[in-house]
Amino acid sequence: MTEKMILLFHKMHGLGNDYVVIDESTEELIPEDKKEDVVKALCRRGFSIGADGVIFVSPSAIANVRFRIFNSDGSEAEMCGNGIRCFAKYVYENDVFPEKKMSVETLGGIKNLVLNVENKTVTSCRVDMGTATFKTVDVPMISDEEEFIDMELTVGSEQVELTAINVGNPHAVSFTDNLNKASLDQLGPMIENHEAFPERTNVHFVKVINPQEVEMLTWERGAGFTMACGTGATGTVISGYRLGLLEKDVLVHLPGGDLQITVYDHDGKLGAFMEGDAVAVYEGIMELEF
Repeated sequence: MTEKMILLFHKMHGLGNDYVVIDESTEELIPEDKKEDVVKALCRRGFSIGADGVIFVSPSAIANVRFRIFNSDGSEAEMCGNGIRCFAKYVYENDVFPEKKMSVETLGGIKNLVLNVENKTVTSCRVDMGTATFKTVDVPMISDEEEFIDMELTVGSEQVELTAINVGNPHAVSFTDNLNKASLDQLGPMIENHEAFPERTNVHFVKVINPQEVEMLTWERGAGFTMACGTGATGTVISGYRLGLLEKDVLVHLPGGDLQITVYDHDGKLGAFMEGDAVAVYEGIMELEF
């Protein structure tokens, strides 16, 4: 039997990485077995709201609030840097948890956030993205190497130099001197779905401008080309720092805007803070059938 409901939603973006935000902090609106289909329907550009993904605000038993992020193909992701900033802005400004410091439960672990607020409006957000791992078993990546750092991967007929890293979700980072020759639309989906990555991966092509500045293009797992990727920017800078290409404080230029990434060392493991803004675009009401 088909059910109908009127859904209140908020449309937000972080550097052009856009999301539909649904507040389930007090009650579940979309049944769990219907979330994938609803997400696909909401994200379909030209026929619906259109977005790179859907964020659900949920209660948490282990943190102040829980962040759930679904890609536009309906798959649930572990973490999203741009999405979590949108989430934090919504949570604060809508009194779900109106504190400038918050802990957020994600599938990629608990993240600690500090919000910059002016006149009760969140202007930017600094996220402790946690520590990264390069170990292939944890990325995960199928490889005989313990770490896959600046090594060649056969992609179709090409050899692509990649670094595999997990910062709460998997990433493949390729440093290049010429982004115009990166063939993102071709190589992006091939690397995303490469047999070496059993859970698929996000893909980034990166040009180092100087040790404190990079330019980056992203093919996002489950969403395709996106204007920005916060976890990707984090993984890129940590990878570049590990390779000796970058310093600890790096400005990342993405098609949708800039992110500031600051690398730190925690007991011998590299982690990073990510800082950037988030924008509330509009709110609306939509009739759903499921």
